[in-house]
Amino acid sequence: MICKKIITNIFTLSVLTMAMQQFSAQKVVVNREVETTNDGKMLLGHQLKEQFVKEPYSEWYTKEFNEYALDQKAVTELRKNNINSYNLIVFVGTWCEDSHRDFPRLMKILEEVKYPDSRLTIIAVNRKKESPTGDEVKYNVSKVPTIIVEKYGKEIGRMIEMPTTGYVERDLVEILKKDDGSVLKEIFKKEN
Repeated sequence: MICKKIITNIFTLSVLTMAMQQFSAQKVVVNREVETTNDGKMLLGHQLKEQFVKEPYSEWYTKEFNEYALDQKAVTELRKNNINSYNLIVFVGTWCEDSHRDFPRLMKILEEVKYPDSRLTIIAVNRKKESPTGDEVKYNVSKVPTIIVEKYGKEIGRMIEMPTTGYVERDLVEILKKDDGSVLKEIFKKEN
């Protein structure tokens, strides 16, 4: 009898929790494309990587993706440092030459390390570096491309506009090397 009551209470609580999550879930439009007077078509807001192999973006994306020669030593380091356990938030401008260069390179690197799409967030911004959801404010982004590396919701590091080493994969290795587990220590410190 008591067991049945406990199970009923747990079930009710679970249903209420799921209902609240559904209610509070924000709907985000994905793969938004806008037409502008000066720049023609432009991606804006959250994007899936497949959008970049469509015209007119494929013109610059595919060329850079195919021509970029990966630094295999750095790619090996990314695997060794388990880049697939980190979240990446990438801000790009489909109108921006730096994004045209480094975003396809990043995508080639991620393909090489079999990075899970579920950990990748791509946000396209307009020339004012704005997105429909205001993510640029949340992440304090003022230049593109910006690649943010996170673990457990905490920023580990970021690459802004151009890789300082000249290679996206080398910059990513440097960011991962800085992750000394302090995020985990910080989380557990709060719980104690």
